Amino acid sequence: MSEFDYDAIVIGSGPAGEGAAMKLAKIGKDVAVVERYARVGGGCTHWGTIPSKALRHAIQMAGELRQNAVFKKLTNGGLNQRIDVPDLLSTARSVIERQVVMREGFYERNSVPVISGDASFLDAHTLEVVEPDGSVTTISAQHIVIATGSRPYRPEGVDFDHPRIFDADKILSLSYTPRSITVYGAGVIGCEYASMFRSLGIKVNLVNTRAKLLEFLDDEIIDALAYHMRDMGTIIRHNETFDSVYADEREVVVDLHSGKKLRTDILLWANGRAANTEGLELGRAGIETDTRGRVFVNENYQSEQPHIYAVGDVIGPPGLASASYDQGRFAATHLATGECESRLINSIPNGIYTNPEISSVGCTERELTEQKIPYEVGHAQFKSLARAQIMGRTTGMLKLLFHRETLEILGIHCFGQAASEIVHIGQAIMCQPAPNNSLMYFVNTTFNYPTMAEAYRVAALNGLNRVEGN
Repeated sequence: MSEFDYDAIVIGSGPAGEGAAMKLAKIGKDVAVVERYARVGGGCTHWGTIPSKALRHAIQMAGELRQNAVFKKLTNGGLNQRIDVPDLLSTARSVIERQVVMREGFYERNSVPVISGDASFLDAHTLEVVEPDGSVTTISAQHIVIATGSRPYRPEGVDFDHPRIFDADKILSLSYTPRSITVYGAGVIGCEYASMFRSLGIKVNLVNTRAKLLEFLDDEIIDALAYHMRDMGTIIRHNETFDSVYADEREVVVDLHSGKKLRTDILLWANGRAANTEGLELGRAGIETDTRGRVFVNENYQSEQPHIYAVGDVIGPPGLASASYDQGRFAATHLATGECESRLINSIPNGIYTNPEISSVGCTERELTEQKIPYEVGHAQFKSLARAQIMGRTTGMLKLLFHRETLEILGIHCFGQAASEIVHIGQAIMCQPAPNNSLMYFVNTTFNYPTMAEAYRVAALNGLNRVEGN
């Protein structure tokens, strides 16, 4: 009989925790999950990815309805009544409920107990769990996986209890529609919410602490995003930092270091994340964290204690639900077999749900230039695609980066309608072993017509013409 209660305990039931728990259960490990909130799913399901994307979809549908020529004709001018944020947010709640029920079923079918309560380490193999009713349970495991996620970073000097000051979690409880908003922080979350609020006709100040939006993207995509956000009316302020924030019953005033004062109805603080490790008592397990509470791990997702793993947002970037789920699976595989497929994490695309949306995988032009790799570019402008014209979504492009000599696909960058879907076609080819990862796949493949996917053939032919000098 084992000296431990379980083979493994997973702390957290977000994408990373679910990935680890399901993989461990499938390979026959006796595993339990500890979740501090009332229901499974983590921040991704309840406060992050799912509700924000459901909100974005509702805003998009309302916008398309307003612009639809047939609808305008039938309604003598279109939809004139105001669309309120609370009404749009209500659509997200039904999606959240369906997601939670589905994920609860995963644990039930795989006989994985979910223990509700706050976990903290007593030692490197033992956890104390304080349950909602105040009772205390002690459980132990040979291995422990920390998958507690992250939360919006809240700096000192900003009163997040004030009803006009929000972070990315709190904004989803907004009970009215503001006339204006300052979004402080122009990372993925800040850009997404700035796009959403501006699409509702709300005046938006987007404060960027850096020189460019989303600097990890390809420069051409960055420029396109900035242009279209400004074209929609978003005021973008680069290289700015705040000195102070003041709020009263009428407005929020953000004093910037440059001397500017931004006065708006509400403030959304979207500048950084902090790991959810407070209260875990990691020191008792011999684990240290950085200043944002993130756990240090090696390439196998092991912490300083080899039997304790950490995955997902709690270890930092990339902070994607898709990557977190796979990290959980990879850590579970290493825990059970000693092998880790972490190299696969390099082929995970990003998806940014601005308006228009963005997705990319592989290298940027900047990176290829720095590495002195001879590359060429193939473009497909969406305005030239029949499907985009039919949908009235002609803004955007598909961009293929490929090796000039071998024609190997090196990077895929998409900006526009269905970018987060389109990118997966290219990802599948790019990840094939040579010579199957070549531009010629798209040149020689017949795509349905009219589709957005045919952008690959257009971009490939455009790039091939550049190489051949046509």
